[in-house]
Amino acid sequence: MELNGVPIRDTFAEAFGMRAARVVITARSLEWARIAGASMTGFATSVIGCKVEAGVEAELRAEETPDGRPGVSVLLFAFDADGLGKRVVERVGQTVLPCATTACFDGLRGAPERVALGSLLRHFGDGYQSSKVIGGRRYWRIPVMEGEFLVEESVGIQKAIGGGNFLILAGDADAALHAAEAAVTAMRRVRGVLLPFPGGIVRSGSKVGARRHKSMIASANDAYCPTLRGRVGVASDLPDGAQCALEIVVNGLERAPIEEALRLGMTAACLPGVVEISAGNYGGKLGKHHFPLHALLAGAAS
Repeated sequence: MELNGVPIRDTFAEAFGMRAARVVITARSLEWARIAGASMTGFATSVIGCKVEAGVEAELRAEETPDGRPGVSVLLFAFDADGLGKRVVERVGQTVLPCATTACFDGLRGAPERVALGSLLRHFGDGYQSSKVIGGRRYWRIPVMEGEFLVEESVGIQKAIGGGNFLILAGDADAALHAAEAAVTAMRRVRGVLLPFPGGIVRSGSKVGARRHKSMIASANDAYCPTLRGRVGVASDLPDGAQCALEIVVNGLERAPIEEALRLGMTAACLPGVVEISAGNYGGKLGKHHFPLHALLAGAAS
């Protein structure tokens, strides 16, 4: 299979189950909502070292938010509900609560599973906090020097999918980065997905475990490192002519938005200088969610 003259390897992306939350942050202006969202989602690229994967999903118009102010939606992913709940409270408490003019709301209102948010952060009010139930939902008003911080008592969480991916194998670093940037731009139009790595792009793709340091959870994916091609003990998976590999990782609240994001991303990435599009998997041993590249691109490729 080829797309715009770029071969698509007959393989699949392997992803795994996670838990996810969506938090809506509003502020007096979109700029302050952006500041809060950026602060809340720092150091959140991989659960391996960051304990959570998080990022701004979308910017929201005033008519899309609970309090009629501009805002952003933030997606957070972790391996289990307990860990996710802790990260939500930590990050809202340390980054959104102190941020000027913000308020914080649940973005998964229909989710039956809940984790505490305002019911824990309220203690910052030192007994001066108050609450009110509106439409069956409790909101906490926490006194701050600016006035009050309004935060919903709890947020919904749901089963989700993490680790959907594809690989851009290109003739040089410039071609790979250009293709990856085009892919990210296309994929970020899809609601319900998160590209957790810096700029949506991964250069340090990993394999499970390590050959030499057995305590490592993950280590360099030597099969796709161009400087290791030909080294003893390295089985390179780079095709002829490929001198750079970049990976796009995508998490999603559901399978369908991940599929749409992968489809859009791979299509956008098939540019001059790209030698092949592939994907990372572990033979089906890591996760139960598989995304076959040829099936995703059926109808778009030749």
